[in-house]
Amino acid sequence: MTARHFIIATAGHVDHGKSTLVKALTGTDPDRLPEEKMRGITIDLGFAELNLIAPNGEKIHAGIVDVPGHEDFVRNMIAGVGSIDIALFVVAADDGWMPQSEEHLQILTYVGVQHAVIALTKCDLGRIDIVTAQIRDRLREAPFARSPIIPMSVRTGEGIENLKNALAAELTDMQPQRDYGKPRLFVDRAFTLRGIGTVVTGTLTGGQLQRGQSIVVQPQNLKTRIRSLQSHGHELDCAQPGMRTAVNLPDASLDRINRGDLVTIADLGQPSLTLQARLEQSPRLGPVRPLKKGISVYLHHGTSRVAARVAFLEKDGVAHLKLASPIFAFLGDRFVLRDPSEQHTIAGGIVLDPDAAKHRKSSIVPEDVDLCLRSEIASSGFVRKEMLLRKSHFSTDEINEALKRLERANEIVIRDEIAAEMDAWEKLRAQAMALIDEAHKGNPQRAGLDLNELRGALREQTAEVFAALIADLVASDFVRAGSAIARAAHRPALPKDLKAVATRIREVLSQKPFDPPGRREIELDRHGQQVLRYLIETEEVIEISPDLVLLRENFERMKSAVIDFISKNGPATVSELREALHSSRRIMVPLLEHIDRDGVTRRVADRRTLGESARLS
Repeated sequence: MTARHFIIATAGHVDHGKSTLVKALTGTDPDRLPEEKMRGITIDLGFAELNLIAPNGEKIHAGIVDVPGHEDFVRNMIAGVGSIDIALFVVAADDGWMPQSEEHLQILTYVGVQHAVIALTKCDLGRIDIVTAQIRDRLREAPFARSPIIPMSVRTGEGIENLKNALAAELTDMQPQRDYGKPRLFVDRAFTLRGIGTVVTGTLTGGQLQRGQSIVVQPQNLKTRIRSLQSHGHELDCAQPGMRTAVNLPDASLDRINRGDLVTIADLGQPSLTLQARLEQSPRLGPVRPLKKGISVYLHHGTSRVAARVAFLEKDGVAHLKLASPIFAFLGDRFVLRDPSEQHTIAGGIVLDPDAAKHRKSSIVPEDVDLCLRSEIASSGFVRKEMLLRKSHFSTDEINEALKRLERANEIVIRDEIAAEMDAWEKLRAQAMALIDEAHKGNPQRAGLDLNELRGALREQTAEVFAALIADLVASDFVRAGSAIARAAHRPALPKDLKAVATRIREVLSQKPFDPPGRREIELDRHGQQVLRYLIETEEVIEISPDLVLLRENFERMKSAVIDFISKNGPATVSELREALHSSRRIMVPLLEHIDRDGVTRRVADRRTLGESARLS
């Protein structure tokens, strides 16, 4: 039976026995630093492995992250609880609820943890009922209000099995972390092993990582590969969401990777210096620095910590945050704000837009994929489908299904690979149609509006949006005519005042059919240019080269004469063909190059032979 994978993190006041409890549960002492041994307190994150059996017999594999409880190391505590499934909240019977108990509770709430088991440690010292009642009172309005409270003592061994059973029961009823195809591993440790190279560890969320896979380390956009994977010392071919994972990155230098970096895949976008978020400030921590525009804070996201400034703050708590250094956040990610002195937790937040500098203000529900899509499409107007909600917790299938729902509801338009807001698309379409109609009216002799001219008039649109627009128009009552677009009903026609110019051009080209004058001698003015363009577009005149045009009938006669001469006499030079057709080198060279391209003739050294097209004709 395949085990399900979860992450547990401890929480609670300093000296309430978190690390000792982890050792009792797992046999592993999570305090690994000499200073931690010397001072008797946890300073940095520690890790252990716990295997449980659910009431239904299912195997449960849990990675435990042990966090420091001392107020001086809250930043390390936050780095340990950002990607967990359940909290092992520790309260000692002798002390009861303490200041760091409250701050840890608020941090867990801010980062979205919904499940906990409460370990009432040191119960051999008594006061079990009093402290249990106190805990229930403090949790009354918290997400953990109904969490089991397990009295236990590491010293006597009492309650250890009960605690394991309670954890197993809670995890049995929980779903493992989702695999939505967007792996992120927030680095909490980075080190080098002799003969192996750089190793990073963290909790994997969002998707799988595989041995040999190409990955990128953000926010420095460091491209590298995975040579090997481990989880708690066990070699893996593929790491799953909810696993404590060690990743060997042999091509990455350790001096370029730190705690707070992120291992992910390359096609999920870029880090950002600006976030739009909804902030929440709990009154439970007492008077703290009020949130207002311009306030400086430290933002804790995943295992990262960056200085930030609240650029503006709306009444509904929606804020723009300007970051001192970029982070790789997703829509729906949660974070914690602390004051610059790092003595107080100020607020929590949820990311509404991880790339706020690119978009207008949005007010969305991060858990609702339809609303998120509507908001992102509305912010940009036109978006490539593959770019939508890349930095989100939604899978590709979820996004595609939501796009179909929104299209069926006529809220968006999907054309080719572009998703657009309905009103924005209709406005763009109407603008393009008006430009085409204006071209028909102003230049009825033209086949349509040149696509480059239309693209220039719609200069704010990307190439992808323009291509989708043309495809949309052509699918209805428009047609492409070469490099132009026109209404299907449009028929090019010369205005009366230009018909005399057309007659003159025909006469000039007919006087010496095989040796006509150059184009500049035909296009004497703007009207001449317009008419000649019309004759070329209607194929009455063939454009041989930039300076040579022929009436179609004369072009066909010259082509036939070339074919006949070569058929009777064999391969011929330019001079031989020029003499045979009573033309000039100025005409014959571009003419032969033109019919070479059409496959009528083929140049071999300085002679022309018949090409495939001539043989088939």
